[in-house]
Amino acid sequence: MDLNEYKQEVIAFYEARTNYDNDFTYRRALPLIELVHLQPGQQVLDIATGTGIVAIAASQIVGSEGKVIGVDFTPGMLNQARQKIAAAGLHNIEMIEADAETITFEDERFDVIFCATAIVLLSDIPAALRHWYRWLKQGGRVAFSCWSKTSFFTPIITKVCGKYGFDLPNLHEPLGSPEKCYTLLEEIGFKDIEIKTEQFGSYLSLDEAKNFWQGKWLHPNNPLRQLSSQEIDQLIAEYRSEVETLVTDQGVWSEKTTFFVSGKK
Repeated sequence: MDLNEYKQEVIAFYEARTNYDNDFTYRRALPLIELVHLQPGQQVLDIATGTGIVAIAASQIVGSEGKVIGVDFTPGMLNQARQKIAAAGLHNIEMIEADAETITFEDERFDVIFCATAIVLLSDIPAALRHWYRWLKQGGRVAFSCWSKTSFFTPIITKVCGKYGFDLPNLHEPLGSPEKCYTLLEEIGFKDIEIKTEQFGSYLSLDEAKNFWQGKWLHPNNPLRQLSSQEIDQLIAEYRSEVETLVTDQGVWSEKTTFFVSGKK
């Protein structure tokens, strides 16, 4: 794979997450399965499959007559997925190490296409959705999840960067509201669009909130790449000062508003 700097950053970010398979990860992924009413025998594609949480759950529903393909470009996560698949004795899943934005499939191949949380990481979201639309059979469904544009302390991080003259692009902006999700799917041709909102937010201790952001940012156009470590440290210190103003008796609220989105071809 010929991956640019941004995609290599995404791989490094996920390769470093040894605890990816936790309760929170499952709770924010598995509701996608419920959105599409999978049936035995169906053909399923799971984009950015990670450790295969959605792919494995789907494979158990579509059964031996069905097939699930998971695509991801992070080797460590795919290794975890393959270990889980082997342990479960599943034979109807294929894991492919590839860039989800360059891999191709024939038109009208899949009944369902999933992408749990990672759609915002794609460099061109509308282009990806157009590809998925083509790959779906008539009547097939796409289902993805994404976050509100105010989740994960993003407003504070962008505010701090703005103080220092950096217009930090918000990764969650393109799909950061139900209205934006609906409009984008509708423009591409999807119908019967369904969006469910769930709040996974929680109160963090002040230390947890202050250490949440370590100066990293995932976005194809990331101005922080150009900064020195000293400049990054300055931004982090400013972020921590801002977080201190948010503390309450319960701690610091960390918003994690999640949209579960589905549309039919």
